[in-house]
Amino acid sequence: MPGRQLPFLSDEGLQATANVVARNEYGEPVDGAIAVERALTIYLDKQEIVTLMTLGNHPELLILGWLRNQRMIDDIEAIKAVQVDWETESVAIVTHAGVENLEEKLGRKTVTTGCGQGTVFGDLMADIDAIRLQAPRLKQSSIYALLQALNEYNEIYKNAGAVHGCALCSDASGIELFIEDVGRHNAVDAIAGHMWLEDMDGSDKLFYTTGRLTSEMVIKVALMQIPVLLSRSGITAMGLEIAQRVGVTLIARAKGRHFLVYHGGELIEYDAMPPAKPQSRSRDTRQAPD
Repeated sequence: MPGRQLPFLSDEGLQATANVVARNEYGEPVDGAIAVERALTIYLDKQEIVTLMTLGNHPELLILGWLRNQRMIDDIEAIKAVQVDWETESVAIVTHAGVENLEEKLGRKTVTTGCGQGTVFGDLMADIDAIRLQAPRLKQSSIYALLQALNEYNEIYKNAGAVHGCALCSDASGIELFIEDVGRHNAVDAIAGHMWLEDMDGSDKLFYTTGRLTSEMVIKVALMQIPVLLSRSGITAMGLEIAQRVGVTLIARAKGRHFLVYHGGELIEYDAMPPAKPQSRSRDTRQAPD
């Protein structure tokens, strides 16, 4: 972006799947693909921080988003370089002037429910009380259109399974970016990295994930200033509590023409309701008196 001093980024994205031959239930050989899980150890100014498990298809975006969502670094211009080296399975992050209070941040670690066990450094709830999002009105027909469009994505999942996908969406542009990784926390971090790099505003966006809506997912989306979170999976009680505190519209179990709005239901314009459900038969099987 003009006027911004962005970090140097390597370009080391790898193929996310590998070809294999398996045998089916009849003992027949079947050509297929599997997701390739890779270790990537983060070194921040030469200090080892943590090892992430990732497909490795968007490593630089993943690292940028991880730094932002962990609140390690607030200003992208503070980063001098992000260089991925797959020979050593590591990424070297170099800053211009170091990271303030790094040891204190590293001293507070939370193991989350992220696939493969995600880790959050620092206070998980830090900055949440300062966030108040203005969620927009959302048409039911727009939700259905988005879900239909998403059927064209999930390429790695369709070929190999074993991954989660996340999408950055808007009413104006539809699906702007779709990223898959072995864990939903990696996919959301990579999208956060893209937004940070491009200096994108999240206030007119909608975030989709195939994974469950936990506290970690809601917090990350709120930090990205995105007011609507949509998932085909379920939610946790803490995820709902945080969504209520910060103003994230929370839509889960979204598949086909079904969805459940756990927070922000008053903001949905029900303009495309499916046909009425058939009434279920009464469970009372006692015969009425003659």
